[in-house]
Amino acid sequence: MESKGQARIEQYLSFNLGEGLFAVEVRRTKEILDYREPTKVPQTPDYMLGVINLRGAVVPVIDLRRKLGLPARDVSQATCIVVLEIARDEEVLTVGVVTDSVQEVLELGAEEIEPPPRIGSGLNIDYIRGMGKKGDNFIILLDANRIFSSDEIVLLQGDLDPAVLCA
Repeated sequence: MESKGQARIEQYLSFNLGEGLFAVEVRRTKEILDYREPTKVPQTPDYMLGVINLRGAVVPVIDLRRKLGLPARDVSQATCIVVLEIARDEEVLTVGVVTDSVQEVLELGAEEIEPPPRIGSGLNIDYIRGMGKKGDNFIILLDANRIFSSDEIVLLQGDLDPAVLCA
């Protein structure tokens, strides 16, 4: 329970995509994995790299750079798969997103978060929760539940047998 005058602090997992610093709520983060090559699934969008077998569960893996329209980058030693839990219509979907590197857990109070930028009517930036401020730097706070459209969620929920995937 918050007392009067006490700011609500939220924790975010920060990560790099190119020169940008992004973050998602820690409570949406299930785990962080070293990068492993996903098994490609035919006829999926270019941002869907494939699926991995995570302790018997099929987890779709998304190239977050491609999904957000950023230029491609080769996999490095720092490349990670951040496994997120996305809530959609009473269901929780587990999805891995590839990041260039994971940085740290940040604590941000309401006074350190600006609303998303107003860029114009032609762009959909509903997936941006806000802009965090740490010193002179901005962190793009992503809303994990809004990164994917309803159609994309249906694609990600596809029924695949984990037995056919390599461990």
